Amino acid sequence: MTHLPDSRLSPAAARIALTASAAAAAGLLLFPLATLGRGFDADPVLLHLSGTVINLSANPDAPLPPTGTVLALGWAALALAVASVVGALRRAPWVWLTGLLTAMLGIAAVVTLGLGLNEQTARIAADTTLRPGFKRQLRSFYESGGMNLALFLTVLGGLMTAGAGLSRFPAWWERFNRLRGLLVPAVAISLAVLVGAVVVLVVQPAVNASGTPLTPWTGWLAKSDLVYFVYSTLFAPVTALNPLLESLKLATPLIFTGLSVAFAFRTGLFNIGAPGQLTMGAILAMLVGVYGPASLGWGLLPLSVLAAALGGALWGAIPGVLKARFGSSEVINTIMLNYVASAIFIFLIGSNTFTFLGREYSLPFKAEGFEPASQELQEGARLPTLLNLFNVGAQGTTALTVAPLAALLVYAAARLALRRTPRGGWLALGAALLAAVLTWRVGIPVTVIGSQLNASFLIALACVGLFGVLMWRTATGYALRAVGLSPRAAEYGGISVARGTILAMTLAGMFAGLAGTHYVNGGALDEYRLKANMPVSVGFDGIAVALMGQNTPAGVMAASLLFGTIDTGSVGVQRLENISRDIVVVLKALIVLFIAAGGFLSRRVTDPPPPQLAGATGGGGNAVPAVVGLTPSVAAQERATPNPNVTVASETNKEVTQGES
Repeated sequence: MTHLPDSRLSPAAARIALTASAAAAAGLLLFPLATLGRGFDADPVLLHLSGTVINLSANPDAPLPPTGTVLALGWAALALAVASVVGALRRAPWVWLTGLLTAMLGIAAVVTLGLGLNEQTARIAADTTLRPGFKRQLRSFYESGGMNLALFLTVLGGLMTAGAGLSRFPAWWERFNRLRGLLVPAVAISLAVLVGAVVVLVVQPAVNASGTPLTPWTGWLAKSDLVYFVYSTLFAPVTALNPLLESLKLATPLIFTGLSVAFAFRTGLFNIGAPGQLTMGAILAMLVGVYGPASLGWGLLPLSVLAAALGGALWGAIPGVLKARFGSSEVINTIMLNYVASAIFIFLIGSNTFTFLGREYSLPFKAEGFEPASQELQEGARLPTLLNLFNVGAQGTTALTVAPLAALLVYAAARLALRRTPRGGWLALGAALLAAVLTWRVGIPVTVIGSQLNASFLIALACVGLFGVLMWRTATGYALRAVGLSPRAAEYGGISVARGTILAMTLAGMFAGLAGTHYVNGGALDEYRLKANMPVSVGFDGIAVALMGQNTPAGVMAASLLFGTIDTGSVGVQRLENISRDIVVVLKALIVLFIAAGGFLSRRVTDPPPPQLAGATGGGGNAVPAVVGLTPSVAAQERATPNPNVTVASETNKEVTQGES
């Protein structure tokens, strides 16, 4: 039987599969398999793969769901994970199958566990003999249960093993290679989570409300459960509507400021002035919204939004002009303008009077009272909340329309079907708009306890689209990117570097200025006015968001949602003593640190050269393409294909030698 070396996994894929499957197997043995219940103080009832139940909660007599099926699925997943380890060591081609089955068994165990906990919750709800307070306590106890670190690592490790195994197929390799840009953020987040987990393990004592002394083994399980609780709580807002809306509210200004910093980065500039640009945008939005002519009605809203964009654009254009005209550093200028904007902000709403040359003058901007705040905006200048905008319920009920989701699905399907059709993007957009119109009155009933997520989120989404279209679909964007990559080469090609610098800083300031609409027009601070507690520090957070998002609009949006999610989830982490929201600050700082370090990944991994350019000298002196990230089958084809440049060079050298002879 002929042995085909191309059928084996590549060494890199085998190492990934080995690491992932070993982590899954070790996780099943060393960490809790599931949480069968959790009290208000995060005191858990833990289940290990061995069948041992560790009750650390204050409810020692609470009946527990049956766990036989969950344990059987866990043992089967462990056997497959060990098989994946053996297969990865042998670089076997079937590793993808065992990895996929491992993940599927982990998911089946999670679903089975969830069904068991739901049965307990339903039983408690139907029990009329329990006191209402105790019934709520028990329901919360079971609803807080679910998978733990072992099952999480099983699913994650299985999927990673399956992906590494599938990479030997050229079609799958091409799919994975298109996601190479996610390597640095993904690795940076993983490293930050690992370091943060070590911090939690060292600093935070184990939760034990049972009063039973902990052995070294039960203490380790309690500590590992603590790590899982912290991180599952941080990312919990994506599982419920109310916390999700709060996360989107916190992410909205980050999208604006992240786009501002990323746009400047793309053009070779460093915009540190997002806080000042946000402040000036908020000031101008307030001036138009409060003192604009009331006769305009709802026409005040677009004028106020445009004023916010104009205020930020003006504060961004100043350092742009200074750099283009005098070559001064935009970093220093934007930092200084932050202080100027802050002084203007305090001057306007800090007091009703000011003294100038010995005379006292009055200011009309500050509202009555001790709090530094402006007058309230007129009704016509206020942005509606998304709940009011998308609510199609009748008779006081809340039902969110499915139109945005339907439009998104139709657009994705139409764009895929019409990808080879001229103007397919416009046709897909028209189909999406039609789907939105037809499904607007179709709603999903929801229960929401108030939300200040407002229409500035939609403005932020529009800015994401504007960034992408302008930067990669227009000649202006091409010129701006050329200036960022090489100013001298761009100038040699006929592009005005000075004009590009001014335009880039102006547009970057506009994005940051629009963040002011979230606080002033949208009432994100619970009032439709300019207030002293407006968190302008999100302008600096935009730097971290832009770095994590790799200076792309989609990446900025994803990074903003991540930061908004963990900011919201940090409130739940405070259920534990000695754990504060500072863990979120540490996590963000670690993410930025590891992204700045490139995730400690080699350049040949994150941005490998084309195989035709990455040459490696073989034994006979012929240049053969280096197999950087190629599957064995593709690598064999590359090695078998002669390099035409090498052939031409050899023939040319031969002709020169003959001529000299």
